Amino acid sequence: MSLPPVHDPALDVLVPHWLSSADRQEVERAIRSALDGAPVHPVAAVHLAEVLTELHVAAAREVVWPAPAARVRRATGWGADVVPVRLSAVELASVLSLPGLGPLAREALAGGRSA
Repeated sequence: MSLPPVHDPALDVLVPHWLSSADRQEVERAIRSALDGAPVHPVAAVHLAEVLTELHVAAAREVVWPAPAARVRRATGWGADVVPVRLSAVELASVLSLPGLGPLAREALAGGRSA
């Protein structure tokens, strides 16, 4: 009898990464470039597609509920275009593994503006 695979629930926790408009555009560009270019592992492709979805959800969340992010921006001094993009550890690792991701977006995701 074999044991079922062990799953770490901490990998599913969504952590907000506060990204500017330029950061979000760079993440989207890098993901689309990776998905349109060389073959991507199917599991990684799913995670990258989920990140694309979250980029759009983050923009919609800002329109529907602007007050929470506005309070954080006021407290931190971040620009008006900075919004939280919620990513799991696996999604974040998938994006950070992209060789075409620009250094500024990589820095923002790797801890520059993480909550």
